[in-house]
Parts: sequence; C-alpha cells; structure tokens
Amino acid sequence: MFDKVKQLGELGKMRSQAQKLQKELELITETVEKGDLIVSVSGDQKVRYIKINGEDRRDLTDAINEAMKKVQKESAKKMMDMGGGLSGLLGGLK
Repeated sequence: MFDKVKQLGELGKMRSQAQKLQKELELITETVEKGDLIVSVSGDQKVRYIKINGEDRRDLTDAINEAMKKVQKESAKKMMDMGGGLSGLLGGLK
C-alpha cells in the first residue's frame, strides 16, 4: 500500500519536472533562412512560423504541427503497447 502511495508521489514529481522542462523547451528557438524561405522552430519541436518570399504561411505551419502531433501520439501509443511509458518505468500501478 505504501509502495503505491510512494509511486504516486514519484509520478507527481516526474510530472512536475516534465512540465517545467516543457516550459523551458518552449523558450528555445532556432530560425533558419534558405534563400526566400524562413523557418522558425521551438525546442518543443513546434514550427513557430514559415515565411516564403516574406509571406507568412500559416497553412503550412499548421499542417506540419498537426502532422507532428499525430506522429507523437502514435509513437506514444506504440511505446505503451510495447510495455514502455510511465507504467513500464514504474513497474505498473496495479
């Protein structure tokens, strides 16, 4: 019983650390220019903006971010199916 409570406490601590890391990653940005193309990406792997010939291409930004989100969800699902994820790390909370 106490092991489960301890595991839940550790899970809460890990969640808090993950949220803090997420906020820090959002602050990291890289912008690359290639000719008339400018792309800016944040450390949490989201495209901030795409500009082509000075024109902001929100449609491309949104499409890429949507695709990335879908692939991340599928990857997380695959990890869970293979016994990974937090339950795998904590030995399962039964």
